[in-house]
Amino acid sequence: MKKHIPNMITCCNLISGCIATVMAIYGNATLALLWIVVGAVFDFFDGMTARLLHVSSPIGKELDSLADVVTFGVAPSAILYAQLTVMDWPASLQTAITANSSMTWAQLLSFMAFFMAAFSALRLAKFNLDERQAMGFIGLPTPANALFWGSLIAGTHRWLDQLSVGVVTLLVMMFFSCYLLVCEIPMFALKFKQWGWHGNEVRYLFLISCVPILAFFGITGIAVIIAWYVVLSIMTQRYKANQPS
Repeated sequence: MKKHIPNMITCCNLISGCIATVMAIYGNATLALLWIVVGAVFDFFDGMTARLLHVSSPIGKELDSLADVVTFGVAPSAILYAQLTVMDWPASLQTAITANSSMTWAQLLSFMAFFMAAFSALRLAKFNLDERQAMGFIGLPTPANALFWGSLIAGTHRWLDQLSVGVVTLLVMMFFSCYLLVCEIPMFALKFKQWGWHGNEVRYLFLISCVPILAFFGITGIAVIIAWYVVLSIMTQRYKANQPS
């Protein structure tokens, strides 16, 4: 029984992702975000449980990736898709695809949101094979990307509905996030070898800055924090690159 506990937790992550996807399709981005967060909690504890019980297995690793594709790939894509379907597209794209079709070009193009699910799957496949990511990440982690999109749309959907260039803005942001998922940009992880300030300056700076961001922006603050995480990672790498060897 002990060896199945981590996989059971991973399956809870998968189920959370399925619920988040359904909530997104029904247009409730806030509940979808909540279930993504629940999935992220399960995702954190399944690996920890496997290590504590000494029952890590190849099946668990594959199952973890499959669950993450749903929770951190399909669910945020569904949130974006639902948002795109209710936004004000250009009039030329609100016409039917064919004379006998009830689907408009805008509805068809909204499916581009699921490109993000594909890139999330590619990101997870790369992570499983990349041995450079023991203490950090290469590219944006899928949970961070999912939290960004969930909180952004849950917190600003009313404003996005009224934005004249909202569709273009979201699509450009989506393709940029797809790039971040698979790019070769090193990003720091919140993993501590020791708790002292030296060597952990960036991590502590990031954690301390999260508090006022959340207090000021509310639920949208999660998206701001993820954006700040990306910027801080890039700044850190550039600083290290400019240091004399």
